[in-house]
Amino acid sequence: MDLVLKDKVIIVTGGSKGIGGGISTLLAQEGAIPVLVGRDQQSILDAVKAINHKNQKASYVFAELTLPEDCKKVVEKVIQEFGRIDGLVNNAGVNDGIGLESGNYEGFMESLHKNLVHYYLMAHHALPELKKSKGAIVNIGSKTSVTGQGGTSGYAASNGGRNALTREWAVELLPYNIRVNAVIVAESFTPLYERWINTFADPEKKLKEITDKIPFENRMTSCEEIANTVVFLLSEKSSHTTGQLVFVDGGYTHLDRAL
Repeated sequence: MDLVLKDKVIIVTGGSKGIGGGISTLLAQEGAIPVLVGRDQQSILDAVKAINHKNQKASYVFAELTLPEDCKKVVEKVIQEFGRIDGLVNNAGVNDGIGLESGNYEGFMESLHKNLVHYYLMAHHALPELKKSKGAIVNIGSKTSVTGQGGTSGYAASNGGRNALTREWAVELLPYNIRVNAVIVAESFTPLYERWINTFADPEKKLKEITDKIPFENRMTSCEEIANTVVFLLSEKSSHTTGQLVFVDGGYTHLDRAL
C-alpha cells in the first residue's frame, strides 16, 4: 500500500531509539523524511546514518526538549532546512518515578516538562506550517496507571494530559483539516523498559509475569508494530480519522484479564 508519504517532512521527538526509532525507520522506508529530535547526539547520528545507508532520507536536530527555547529552535531549524512541516510525532518521554509520597513540587513539575509540556510546545510552534500542509499530529501515550513501578504521579498526569490534549487539539484544528490522534502503548520492550525490568532480582520471571497478562499471544508489543500504526495515522490513508486514542497493546488495556 502506498501511504503517499514520499518527501513528507515529519518531526519525531525521541526519534532515534525504541518506539521513536521504529517510527523514524518506517517513515524513511515509506519515502518520508523523518527529522529525529533529542539530546542523545550519538544515538541520533547513528540512527540517521543507518537510514542514509539504505539510500533513504533523514535529518536531525539536537535539542533538550524540557527547555522551551529548544522546542522553538527545532521547528525553526526544520523550516530553515526544508521550508515545510507535514507531520509531528510527539514521542519523547520517560517514566521518572515521581510519586505523591516520594515526590515533591519541583520533581513533579520537572516530570511534566519531561513528558507533557514539550508536546504542547512542539505542536504550538509547528502549527503554522501544519496549517499550510494540512498535516497530522500523532501523540505517543502510555497507560495512565503503571502498576508495580512505584509512585508515578508525574508520568501518570502527563499521560492523562496527552490524551486530553489529543482530543482537544483534534476539535480545535478541525477548521484547518489537521488530524490529531494518539497511539497508546501498554507494554513494549524499549530500552527504557528493559532498564526497568533489569532492576528486579529476577528480570526474566518479572517479564513473564507481565507477558502472561497480555491476551494476544502473551507477548510484548514490538516497536515495529507501534510504528506501523503511527505511520498509518500520519498518512493520507487515514484521512478521516481524528481525535482517536488507538491502543496498540495486544488487548492488554481493554480485554478481560481472565483471558
